Amino acid sequence: MKVRASIKSLKNKEGSQVVRRRGKLYVVNKRNPRWKARQG
Repeated sequence: MKVRASIKSLKNKEGSQVVRRRGKLYVVNKRNPRWKARQG
């Protein structure tokens, strides 16, 4: 799966993690819950 540019920029934020769940790609951030993204 290609990773979108919006996901890549969120991935570089402090405290964020890239997680694969059920074939979808998520960016979750425990420190700042506003920074969430989903792809797929």
